[in-house]
Amino acid sequence: MAAGCALLAGLLAGCTTARSNLGTSASSCYLALPTATKATRSHGRLLGVRRYTLSGLRKQAPQLLDDLATKEPASQSVCVIAFTGKFTAGSVSDPRGRASGHLAVVVSTAPGNHLLGTVIFTQAPLHFGHSHLG
Repeated sequence: MAAGCALLAGLLAGCTTARSNLGTSASSCYLALPTATKATRSHGRLLGVRRYTLSGLRKQAPQLLDDLATKEPASQSVCVIAFTGKFTAGSVSDPRGRASGHLAVVVSTAPGNHLLGTVIFTQAPLHFGHSHLG
């Protein structure tokens, strides 16, 4: 009886253990979602989350870093979180880029989740979708 209770407790503990790794390189950036949501004032729909090194982001989306040029982060990694919707410079925190658009890209430091800016675009400067295999 005691062995059965111990086995059941072990199974239940395994089911309720918090999962912090989503199996992506951006897992730690999901901690930046509250910062990003606050920066967009909870408007829009989450498009995606990505983590980049500064050199990788400079290669992939130089215009994004150009818009953040006045706030170069001290860390070597950043979290890039995109939202779709209708955005204006007055509707986001620390606006950069265009005055209005359908995409708000929030960039924060990684680690630390300090807001570097919210860049407004009409088209995504990066790919935020996931490829599916099989």
